[in-house]
Amino acid sequence: MIKIGQTYTLDVVKFLDFGAFLDAEDLGEVLLPRRYVPDYLSEDDSIEVFIYLDSEDRPVATTQKPRAKVGEFAYLNVVDTNYVGAFLDWGLDKDLLVPFAEQHVPMKKGHSYLVYLYLDRADGRIVASSKIDKFIDEDKAHDFKPQQAVNLIIANSTELGYKAIINHSYWGVLYKDEVFQRLSFGQYKKGFIKCIRDDGKIDLSLQGGQETRDQYADIILSYLKNKNGFAPVHDKSKPELISQLFGMSKGAFKKAVGSLYRQRIITIEKDGIHLNKL
Repeated sequence: MIKIGQTYTLDVVKFLDFGAFLDAEDLGEVLLPRRYVPDYLSEDDSIEVFIYLDSEDRPVATTQKPRAKVGEFAYLNVVDTNYVGAFLDWGLDKDLLVPFAEQHVPMKKGHSYLVYLYLDRADGRIVASSKIDKFIDEDKAHDFKPQQAVNLIIANSTELGYKAIINHSYWGVLYKDEVFQRLSFGQYKKGFIKCIRDDGKIDLSLQGGQETRDQYADIILSYLKNKNGFAPVHDKSKPELISQLFGMSKGAFKKAVGSLYRQRIITIEKDGIHLNKL
């Protein structure tokens, strides 16, 4: 089933002077306006498009890439406001409306806000809301597992650290004493499920998995190569010093160093770690 506000690969049905018509199944034949039709496209070809409604509430296609689709969150900039609401730049020629009633605080031109995209029940148009909490059901069941890689959007800060939206659907927490980089509101990050608490709440981490350990090992190796093969830290060093030198937690440092040691790339001495000569 083809839905408004999503991206699909559709077959070309025919060409007319004003564009190409695509087979959108239950939506019928949908127009891809001439300005979006690439020169190479011909009948019986397929093309990836985003489906939305035009000014006359008809389904229409575009090859432009929206910054978010229906059912997703995005951090978007306000390009205009009027008596209807605020209009956001979301990557399409047609700006995205946030009605006044869906603004958590009055939006201002030139400012950016975290919003959720959905279909308006009255006319089926794609609109957005900055009232984030009402689109996240904290009691909804999930099947996340520890160490699972997830996509995060940093939503706000708390006394504990940062609240983040997981895979556009759930809340999670990044604890401030486990974050060793600058995070900003609306920022997209790759993260990991740290644990699921007894109350169902989700703790997150920016560190986890073999890929991350390899990245941290590369950071340590780069430091050693730039410092004549020596770093004045080891597994007994203070976390603050490790964070200052490498921008990672002590736990992540120990795992990365352990991997390098097992590969005989480094040796660990009382004064620190040494890069072995090849």
